[in-house]
Amino acid sequence: MQTTNSIRESFISFFEKKSHKQANSSSVISKDDPSLMFVNAGMNQFKDIFLGYQKPDFKRVVNSQKCLRVSGKHNDLDQVGHDTYHHTFFEMLGNWSFGDYGKEKAIEYAWEFLVKICGLEKSRIYVTVFNGNKEDNISKDEETFNLWKSYLPDDNILYFDKDDNFWEMGDTGPCGPSTEIHYDNRNISEINKISGREIVNKNHPEVIEIWNIVFINYNRSLAGKLSDLSTLYIDTGMGLERLAMIMQKKKSNYDIDIFQSIIRKITDDYKLNYGSEKKIDIALRVIADHARAAVFSISDGLIPSNNKSGYVIRRIIRRASRYAYTDLEIKEPCIFKLVDTIAKIYSTTYNEIGENLEMIKNLILSEEKMFLKTLSLGLKRINKYFTDKTNISGDQIFELYDTYGFPYDLTKDILIEKGLVPDEKNFKKALDIQKNRSRSVGKTIIGDWTVVSDMKSSGFIGYDILEMTVRIIRYRQVEKANKKIFQIVLDQTPFYPKSGGQVADKGVIKNKTEKIKILDVKKENNIVVHDVDQLPEDLAKELVASVNIERRHLISINHTATHILHNVLRKNIGVHVQQKGSFLDENYLRFDFSNNDSISKDDLLDIENSVNDIIYKNYTIKIEEIDLKEAKDRGAIMLFEEKYQDKVRVVSFHDSVELCGGTHVKSTSEIGLLKIVKETSVSSGIRRIEAITSKAAFNFLNQIESSSKKITEFIKEKNFDLAVDKMIYNYSSNHKQLIEVKSSLIRHKFESKINSLSDDLIVVSELDFVNVKDLKQLGPILFNKNLDNEIILFFVKDNDKYSIMIYVPKKYQMKFQADILIKKITKKFGGGGGGNKSIAFAGGLSRISEKIIIDFLKK
Repeated sequence: MQTTNSIRESFISFFEKKSHKQANSSSVISKDDPSLMFVNAGMNQFKDIFLGYQKPDFKRVVNSQKCLRVSGKHNDLDQVGHDTYHHTFFEMLGNWSFGDYGKEKAIEYAWEFLVKICGLEKSRIYVTVFNGNKEDNISKDEETFNLWKSYLPDDNILYFDKDDNFWEMGDTGPCGPSTEIHYDNRNISEINKISGREIVNKNHPEVIEIWNIVFINYNRSLAGKLSDLSTLYIDTGMGLERLAMIMQKKKSNYDIDIFQSIIRKITDDYKLNYGSEKKIDIALRVIADHARAAVFSISDGLIPSNNKSGYVIRRIIRRASRYAYTDLEIKEPCIFKLVDTIAKIYSTTYNEIGENLEMIKNLILSEEKMFLKTLSLGLKRINKYFTDKTNISGDQIFELYDTYGFPYDLTKDILIEKGLVPDEKNFKKALDIQKNRSRSVGKTIIGDWTVVSDMKSSGFIGYDILEMTVRIIRYRQVEKANKKIFQIVLDQTPFYPKSGGQVADKGVIKNKTEKIKILDVKKENNIVVHDVDQLPEDLAKELVASVNIERRHLISINHTATHILHNVLRKNIGVHVQQKGSFLDENYLRFDFSNNDSISKDDLLDIENSVNDIIYKNYTIKIEEIDLKEAKDRGAIMLFEEKYQDKVRVVSFHDSVELCGGTHVKSTSEIGLLKIVKETSVSSGIRRIEAITSKAAFNFLNQIESSSKKITEFIKEKNFDLAVDKMIYNYSSNHKQLIEVKSSLIRHKFESKINSLSDDLIVVSELDFVNVKDLKQLGPILFNKNLDNEIILFFVKDNDKYSIMIYVPKKYQMKFQADILIKKITKKFGGGGGGNKSIAFAGGLSRISEKIIIDFLKK
C-alpha cells in the first residue's frame, strides 16, 4: 500500500519532471491577506501573481499546501466527522502555470498522473465542464469538453453551471471556468445498479471530486462585469487525503494510514473500538481531525485565544474535547496526547511540528483543562434547571452559553437525548441582542470564564456595607480597543453594579501586598461582573473589597435628586410625565421623560425652585422591601419596560413612592442644592433635563460669578449685559479676517512642504500645521503641482486618530491607484475614505507613523 506521505512525494516528483519548481507550503495562517483568516487553498500564496501585483519567479510551480477551512465561505467544520471526506485541516496538492501552458497540457498532466502514475481506473473517472452563463455572456466551454474526449467517452463528461464549474477569488478579481475530476469509488455491484454519471455532484460519499483545474482568464470588476485577462493562468488543487483514500482502496478518508494512526492512539489509550458504534466513530473522526488542525495551526505560530483566528483554534480544540467528554466518556484532557503521534507522521515533511512539540502539547493541554471545568459547571447548571421544570428555555440556553461558556450544540445534544426540542428561536434572539449590543459599543473580544472556585455568589450586598472580605470565584480576559482587562466574579460584593441609570461603584480589592482597582461593575445574567486591570497573584486568597465612599455618596445624592425631580415634574408639568431613561454618576444627573413641548425658562426655574424646596425641608428617605401588590396599592411609580419580582424595593419620601434598586442618601438635605443646566429634545415626545447637585452645583455658580467679573473687567463695562453685547460684536468682525489670514498661511506652508520633499519613490510626511478640515482643501494644490516622480502621502493627527491624503502620479497609475491604496491602508489601519486614481482621502485611522506607512506601502 502506498502511504499518504509517498503519494505526496510522487505528485511533487511527477511535476518536477514536467519542469515545475517546487514551492514550499506557506503558513496555514493568512498573514498578508486581510480577506482571509486562514489559507484555504493552494493558490492563496500566488494571489498577487494572479492580481498582477507580482511577477512569478517561475512559470511552472508545484507544491503541497497546508489548508484550513473553518471560517467564512469555505467552512467545512459542521461536516467534519459526520461524513467520510470533509476536514478542517487538509493538504492541497497543486500545480500552476503562470502564462506558460494552457488547457491542453493541464488536462494531459492530470490524466497522466492519475491513470499512469496512480493507477486509477479510467472507467471510474468522470469530469465536469462549465456550461456557460448568459448573465456573464460566456458560452459553454466546448474546448475543454473536446479535449477530454481524447481520454474519456462522452458519457463520462458532464456540463455543470456556474456554481460548480466557475471559480472566483472573491467578489472582484481574477476568475475563470474550471473542470473538475470526480472518481467513482463504489463497489462494482453498486456501479452496475446506477451509473456514476447520475450521482456526480450529488453529495454521494463515494462519488467525489478529487481534482479541480481552473482556467483563470477573466477579471471581474466592482460593477460585476467580466473582462479578458492578457494571460491565461492554470490553477489546480487536489485533496491529498481524498487521493490517498482511493489509492489505499478505502471508503473513507479517515480509514487512510495517517488518520488511522491518530485514531489508533485514542482507542489504545482508552480501550475503544473504531467501527463498533456510529456515535463513537463520529467522535473519533472529529478528535483525529481537530487534533491535526490544532497541531498544524499552533506549529505555525497561532495561539488559542478569544481573538479572531485564535478563537477558531480554541473552538476546534473545545469541539474535540466536547466529543471526547460526551460521546467517549473521556473526562480528562486527551487531545494533547495525540501531538507526538501527529508529529511522527509528518516529521519528514513539516519539521516545524517537531521543533515546537512541547509548546504545542502544553497549549492544547491548558485549553483542555480550562474547558473541562466549563463543561462540568455547565452540566451541573443544566441539572439544576431540570429540577425546576421539564425543559429549558431559550434564555436559559443563552445563559449557559454566555455566562458559563457552555456550547449551544452541546446543550442541544443533551436536550435531544432527553427527547426534548431545544428552544433555538429564543436562544438566537438573545444571541442577536447581545451581538447588536456588542457592535454598538465597539469591537470587544470577550474570553471564556475560568473557574477558580465552585462557591456560589451572593451578588451585591453593599447598600450599607461598603467594605467586606471577598473571594474570586471565576475570571475571564476582555480586550477592547487594544486594551486588555480582566473580569472577575466575587463570592459577595459591596460594589453596586451599573443598573437603572446609576453608574457602577469604583474602589479597590486588596490584600497585604496588592491593591487592584475596580474599573467597572455590571450585571450579566444575574451575576455581578467586576472589571479590573490586573489579577492578584494568588487567585484563591481572601481579599478585602472597599468601595470609594465619597464617590458612592455623590452618586447617591444624584439618584435621590432624580427621584425628587421626577416627583416635581409630575406635579408641575402633569401626570402624563413618565420616566423614559436616566443617567447619573458622581458629577451630574440626566433625566429623560415623556412630554411633547419644550419647557420654558420660567417653568424650568419653577421646577428648580420646587426641587430645592423639597431638599431644604429635609425629608427622610425611607427604603423597604414589600410585596409587589402592596407597592401597587400604594401607588408606587414603576417603569413600564421593567420586570419585577414578587418582592420589590421601594424608595419613598414625602408623597413620592417609586420602585428602585439604586443607592440613596438618608435625607433630602444631604443633596444641598440642585441646578438645572440644560433642557433639550431627545426624540419626538421625549425631553431631557440635565442637572448638577451638591458641590458641583455650588462650584458651577461660583464659576459663573467669576466669569462674569472677568468679562466686565476686560470689556471695561460694569453692566454685564452690555459687556456681553460688545464682546459678540468684536468677535464677529475679527473672525472673518482671521480665517482669510489662516488660509493664506496654510497654503504658503503647504507649498513650501511640497517643494522640500525628497526624491524617493514613496514620500510620507506629517502636516503639523493644519487640521482635518483643512486637509481636503489642500488636494487641488497638490494635484496642480503635476509632480510625476513620487507617490506622496500626507497625514494629519486629530486627537488619537489620523486623516490622510495620497497622491499617485499618472505614470504609476497602471500599477497603483490612489483610491485602491486608500482602501488597502484603511483595511490595515481602520477608518474609511475614497477618491480617484490620482488623489484620495481617508479619516479615522489609528496607529500610524511615517515609518509604518512607508513599510506598508513598500509591501
